[in-house]
Amino acid sequence: MGSTGTASAAGSAATGERRSAADAVGVAVLAACAAWSLITAAAHEGRPEGMLLAVLAVAAGYASGRIFGALLPVAAPCAGALAGLGLAIATPGPQISLELGHTGATAALLTLSSGAACCAAWAARPPALRLALRLLAAGTAVTAAVLGSTTGFVTCTGVLLCSLAAARVRRRALGLTGLAAAAVLVTGATWAISEDALPTGLTASLEGQLTEHRVLLWHDALHMARAHPTLGVGPGRYGELSPTVAQSLLPDGKPHSAPLQQAAEQGLTGVALLAAAFCWVLYALLRSPRSTPIALTTGAALTALAAIASIGNALSFMTVTAGAGLLAGIATARPLTTGEPDDGLDPEGRFGHPGT
Repeated sequence: MGSTGTASAAGSAATGERRSAADAVGVAVLAACAAWSLITAAAHEGRPEGMLLAVLAVAAGYASGRIFGALLPVAAPCAGALAGLGLAIATPGPQISLELGHTGATAALLTLSSGAACCAAWAARPPALRLALRLLAAGTAVTAAVLGSTTGFVTCTGVLLCSLAAARVRRRALGLTGLAAAAVLVTGATWAISEDALPTGLTASLEGQLTEHRVLLWHDALHMARAHPTLGVGPGRYGELSPTVAQSLLPDGKPHSAPLQQAAEQGLTGVALLAAAFCWVLYALLRSPRSTPIALTTGAALTALAAIASIGNALSFMTVTAGAGLLAGIATARPLTTGEPDDGLDPEGRFGHPGT
């Protein structure tokens, strides 16, 4: 009995150390993102406020998620899902109503809402409540279709299906690796389109879906990245230097691709830091004390968000960045109550618990 308790305590301590390491990595990555935006802004008289606000929103959302996820492991993600759904349905303001921005932000909010509802379902015990929360996730996908967001419908449906399939995944590391590969694939495809590296027929087909205007914005971003690969042209300066933006009737000064915007405005280091932020979230989910289905559901939602951000400017809206941080925080919090259903796996994806 005593040896079992000692082993359990040792396992809990090891789990705590892994979580602390993930938190330390997150602090370092977010601090580096903020510092690099200031450095590149100083070099080219840029405006780092947008990047600093995004970092602040992610950090605040993550901290809030850790707190509410510990206190209310079911109610917190449920409330987040309803809030995101309401924001997506609500009448957008002038900035978000621009054609490209509105589409990406709406799809992103609905995707995060679907992920939060699925996480709440996995955290709930009563079967009726689980069913109701999954119906909420399905209803979010239907809402996306009603709002005319094809991207949102696809990503919400994908998150729901991934969440249901997560129950059969026995090693979360493999699932998270697959999600990382999917994010790399989408980002690589975006870069290939901007480079005109794809076959002509495929490029024409994708341009028809993405619109020629968006592809021209990507071409401008790539040209800036090639001309200034180290420091970029400076945060917030893409709109000033893009010929396509200058000819647009409703310019918003964005290339509508987070990786390409980072490359254009903050150089290749900015792209690396953006990738590091995504990898940190996946690492935190790998070390999360929550069940594997919750970790993988959150990973699927954030991967879908990464895909949306690769072809849109969803990360330009604080509601999206804060929502992403909130969902990640909830999924990595240790609930104070012990009522969450257990999948029988430790955070590494092995059967049993640390120390047993």
